[in-house]
Parts: sequence; structure tokens; C-alpha cells
Amino acid sequence: MDREKLTAYLQEKFGDKIEALTCGPVEPFFLVKNKEEILQFCKDIRDDLELQIDYLCAITAVDTTEKFEIIYSVASVAKKIRFDYKVILDHDNPEIDSVIDAWAGADWYEREIWELYGVKIKNHPSLGQFLLHDDWNQGHPMRRDWDAPDFKRMPEF
Repeated sequence: MDREKLTAYLQEKFGDKIEALTCGPVEPFFLVKNKEEILQFCKDIRDDLELQIDYLCAITAVDTTEKFEIIYSVASVAKKIRFDYKVILDHDNPEIDSVIDAWAGADWYEREIWELYGVKIKNHPSLGQFLLHDDWNQGHPMRRDWDAPDFKRMPEF
């Protein structure tokens, strides 16, 4: 399935639940409009016979200072397709459901987002620190407003 067919298929199947975004020259990129539907969306694309999304490539987060974006990169080995999608979270109280029930490989990605960005991952079975030192108490270092006593900020251009 090429980019145009994949985009058309996803828009037809999910209707107004997703929005195609115009960025990324190769793989399609979408916005999942309702963060409360993220787990169901993941299960739907995994179980869809036309898509067979069986591989979670990555999950990451972006802090824009106004909001958080959680970005998922997924693929189908069998169908040889790949696309990305994101969900937008409130900056003051960022939380999202875990997608471990769709892909077990989401575990460490979600732990990293929780630990480094401070995004609450609801229904995650074992959130725990694993990247930062055990006695780390200086906040979430990937947040744009993060500061620490020994941190040297790069000048803005």
C-alpha cells in the first residue's frame, strides 16, 4: 500500500477520529484527536487485516512549552507499511493511557516518557525509574523549563 492509499484507507476507516498532517516526505503522519481513544486506536490498527500493524518502532515525546505531544511510529512487517501519529496532551497535567495492551514493546518507551518528561502513563504495570540515578530528585530533565543547580543552558538564537 503506497502513501496515498494508506492515508485514504486510514481516513476512511477512522473518519473524524484522526487528521492527516502535512509533514514528513515519506511516511504519512496523523493526529489522533482524542487522547482518551489512543489505546483503542492502537488495538484497531494492530488487528485490522489490511494494516496488520505488528511492530511498534518507537514512542517519544515533545515538550513545546504549551503542550506535550506523544508521537508513535508503527509498522507492519507483513504489509511493508509504516506511519506515524501523535496525540496532544495538556502541558499542566499531561497524562495518557498506556498502550502496552496493544504492544508489549511500549513498556520502556512509556517509562522513559514518564521519567524524563513527567507525563503520567495511566494503567502502566510497572512505572519505575531506570534511566536516571536512583536518588534523582531534580525533576524531569527533558522538559523545556527544566533547571538544576549545575545545569548550563545553551543560549537561544
